[in-house]
Amino acid sequence: MASTLSPEEIERLAQRRAGAKLGWYTHAVVYVLVNLFIFAISRYGFGSRPWSVYPLLGWGLGLVLHGVAVFVLGSDGGLRERLVQQERERLQRQRQNQ
Repeated sequence: MASTLSPEEIERLAQRRAGAKLGWYTHAVVYVLVNLFIFAISRYGFGSRPWSVYPLLGWGLGLVLHGVAVFVLGSDGGLRERLVQQERERLQRQRQNQ
């Protein structure tokens, strides 16, 4: 697929993918810092039960789904690329049959 893209399209795609990955890394750092703070409050502050596990798990699921979207569905040769290529080929066949 990359061989059919112009240099400008390749640059735009590279910029978008790099931005998506940087967004995930930022998300992961914020997740760790905020959950460390929440853990400290839970452990040494309010309440007798370790309630910090609930936001940790909920937000962790969101972080995992964000990672799947960025690194699995959005990367070269990933599921998204294959689906886009299949759809492109299907549309080209439909167009030729008209």
